[in-house]
Amino acid sequence: MKSFFIGLALIIAPGLMAQHKTPFESGTGNQTPEYSEIVKWWTLLDKSSSMVQMNTAGMTDAGYPLHLIIVSKDGAFNFNSIHKKNKIVILINNGIHPGEPDGIDASMLLIRDISEHKISLPDNVVLGIIPVYNIGGCLDRSTEYRVDQNGPEAFGFRGNSQNLDLNRDFIKCDSKEAKAFAGIFHLTDPDIFIDNHVSDGADYQHVMTLISTQHNKLGGIMGEYLNTNLEPGLYSSMKNKGFDLIPYVNAFDGKPEQGWPQFMDWPRYSSGYAATWSCFSFITETHMLKPYPQRVKATYELMRTFIEFASNHATEIKQARIQTRKAELNQKEFPLSWISDRSQSSTRLYKGYESTFKSSEVSGLPRLYYDRNKPFDKIIPFYDYYKPNLVAEKPAAYIIPQGWWKVIDLLKLNRVQMHQFLHDTLIQVEITKIMEYKSSARQYEMHHPNSQVKTNTSMQMISFHKGDFYIPMNQTANRFLMEVLEPTGPDSYFTWNFFDSVLGQKEGFSDYAFEDIAADYLKTHPDIQSALDKKRMEDTAFSHRADLQLEFVYNHSPWVEPAYMRYPVYRVKK
Repeated sequence: MKSFFIGLALIIAPGLMAQHKTPFESGTGNQTPEYSEIVKWWTLLDKSSSMVQMNTAGMTDAGYPLHLIIVSKDGAFNFNSIHKKNKIVILINNGIHPGEPDGIDASMLLIRDISEHKISLPDNVVLGIIPVYNIGGCLDRSTEYRVDQNGPEAFGFRGNSQNLDLNRDFIKCDSKEAKAFAGIFHLTDPDIFIDNHVSDGADYQHVMTLISTQHNKLGGIMGEYLNTNLEPGLYSSMKNKGFDLIPYVNAFDGKPEQGWPQFMDWPRYSSGYAATWSCFSFITETHMLKPYPQRVKATYELMRTFIEFASNHATEIKQARIQTRKAELNQKEFPLSWISDRSQSSTRLYKGYESTFKSSEVSGLPRLYYDRNKPFDKIIPFYDYYKPNLVAEKPAAYIIPQGWWKVIDLLKLNRVQMHQFLHDTLIQVEITKIMEYKSSARQYEMHHPNSQVKTNTSMQMISFHKGDFYIPMNQTANRFLMEVLEPTGPDSYFTWNFFDSVLGQKEGFSDYAFEDIAADYLKTHPDIQSALDKKRMEDTAFSHRADLQLEFVYNHSPWVEPAYMRYPVYRVKK
């Protein structure tokens, strides 16, 4: 690893070198700093460099503030000014999983080298860096975590102070970190977002793999530019630096040489969240079995590559984002979910190791084994095309009653434009009824997500109260709003249980008292009687349950509560 930094000693005075030496450099190349060391190091660099400013940017579940490092060649750190100057903004996130600390050390090295003029930060690029996102996990340090990872010696835990996986929290925002991140993201409004990770899975020769937000999902001119310009440019530049990039090896069957589908980054993930705001977004994934110094260097070089490409193609990147946002203002339909299109694929040069099975010394049964004495290079199919399997029409506006303040707060957090009714207002809206859904049997990140959602819609006059929220769909947040407010979306607020209280009835009836009322109602409503008869014919169990039949009548009567199964987000049609 010493050769990576040996040139530094030739151009930096010994005193200055010692002052800004990173904790990673001070060890054997197999250490990553503790949280207190990280904060101390960045604080000193802030004080010594006019190009670096360290800011607090919200609180975390651990009780420590989140930090945002801004790196600007001209010393301009106000993002209103930065955006007016039309500079490219790159936001880099580190330590979302502190057991994957490569980006923590690589970012320190990169900014130290920029501040000491070993490498140049282009005039048209500004960096925002979160030095450690998951502070609670970073403080929970051990030599025992991630048992199959090759270094460093000790590092943090994957879960945060609530034991949440923060890379599943960008929509639901159960953590203070996610709330703080939303503020950082909208403050910086990055053109490119990078989240530094370490991968697990198959064994192969590549040091660095990359998740790009899926280009069909990103869509339009941005998706096309990502697929035909940005990604190829990154791959070419990294190859020139000695690193053969490969897409994240999304194959867990021991046969990656047969190809694999591109990882689909739903909005719950950092890159998927960023993509809903028309941002080119990426997750870097070094390979866990490579030595730590090699992984840190690969992360360092990939961040440099992003900076170089962004600077050289700044106009194209800016224009793609501008055109996409303009298009989304008038876009009539938005895809909500996607499926892999196996009829199309691209190719990649995969450098793997032959895999086989041998007898396990633990169980005596066959176990997967990669033979590093048998490396191979092979052109493999990469299934990086997806097609929408669920599309929703954009309404003119949404209306959310003010009682659903948890959702309102999340929308405010994301700077969604909305206004409150000044008076009680009667409006014809499209209401959505939840007809079917399935909640997960086991918890997932403190939730039991709803899936397989089926709905029915109708038009109705609804009286809204003074203070209820009207959300026009002619804003930059259009795509984000469609993702979170359409109940059938895979990462909607309905999916994440924010509206589950409508799924349970609050009113009911006493069977003996309702019997006569129900009988009289059926006499005057032959259509309900016919529906009941049909249900009895089709469902034997139902035909033998008097309570279920009374409930059927009740649910098809005017006495059933309006709020039951009615999704409390209303669509205003044009």
